[in-house]
Amino acid sequence: MSTAPYLRFQQIGMTFSRGGTSSEVLRDVDLKIDRGEFVSVIGHSGCGKSTLLNILGGLLKSTTGEVFLEGDVVDAPGPDRAIVFQNHSLLPWLTVYGNVAIAVDKVSGKTRSKAERHDWVMHNLDLVQMAQARDKRPNEVSGGMKQRVGIARALAMEPKVLLMDEPFGALDALTRAHLQDSVMDIHARLGNTVMMITHDVDEAVLLSDRIVMMTNGPAATIGEVLAIDLPRPRRRLDLATNAEYVRCRAAVLEFLYARHRLPARAA
Repeated sequence: MSTAPYLRFQQIGMTFSRGGTSSEVLRDVDLKIDRGEFVSVIGHSGCGKSTLLNILGGLLKSTTGEVFLEGDVVDAPGPDRAIVFQNHSLLPWLTVYGNVAIAVDKVSGKTRSKAERHDWVMHNLDLVQMAQARDKRPNEVSGGMKQRVGIARALAMEPKVLLMDEPFGALDALTRAHLQDSVMDIHARLGNTVMMITHDVDEAVLLSDRIVMMTNGPAATIGEVLAIDLPRPRRRLDLATNAEYVRCRAAVLEFLYARHRLPARAA
């Protein structure tokens, strides 16, 4: 007997209308994601990657099709889907601790005692190595540390799916690498389901179980899905000369820059 996929985008289409004109961003996007999978979505600017993530997050309603999570239709935001944006979106008047605690209080204020909520906040700050900065405010920590807090806040909600929209895009290369390693470690420990939007080919191959490659817009859709057959845990230095890593990286580059080159007018 067949079972429904954990997460499914079923024939998703998205058209935006403004001032009497319409723009079809997505067409017939169909994708199944298993529980515990780490899936990256990659493509050129304007291919609807973030739109797809926002539909899953409940921030947008698709024009056609449905998203199902454990068989239930996704049609509004909810704590079962936590989003980490490129901009950390921390509240500047709250401490590192307070920025995580506000999410914990909202989601589990009626089911956990005050002491239990405190322990859960600290547990998630420990996961991202930010417990030592619990009393600092966002303007007192680095960009990478802010992003760690954003990830901790999302994880503290215990979401069924963690959504990440280019979470490392604004960071320097070294900080980016450290955070990628942290996310891999957290995913290994928690076994959480992750959908990440990225422009970075190396990042996608390093982190993902599968890479969803989008065709160019307008009316973008899934052009190809590439399985990354690399054992975990993954260490970037070991992968640099790994034949499968090199093959996967080349396959994504060939898709993006040979078969689906960004039109000059959109560059």
